[in-house]
Amino acid sequence: QVQLVESGGGLVQVGGSLRLSCAASGSIFRLSVMGWYRQAPGKQRELVAGITSGGSRNYAESVKGRFTISRDNAKNTVYLQMNSLKPEDTAVYYCNLHVGSLEVWGQGTLVTVSS
Repeated sequence: QVQLVESGGGLVQVGGSLRLSCAASGSIFRLSVMGWYRQAPGKQRELVAGITSGGSRNYAESVKGRFTISRDNAKNTVYLQMNSLKPEDTAVYYCNLHVGSLEVWGQGTLVTVSS
């Protein structure tokens, strides 16, 4: 029914920037809550940033001021702009869509921040 396709992960130097994209199929995207999660080695999955259908945003304390989540409903796409990257940002990043009882996850994309 609904699929999420992620892009933009890769290797970046400390202090660098990266932009993740997540494109969703289906007409329910604009009604959804979208989120970016990450899971680092040996750690539990955590919410990095979320955005509601109305554009309200929230961020994990560790990324406030460095990361920005946004959405383009015309393109059915959510973005995560990551600036001033740190080694502790290294993780697999997952896109998530939630609306009503429906929850969909992307396959994950690896972000590696090297020193």
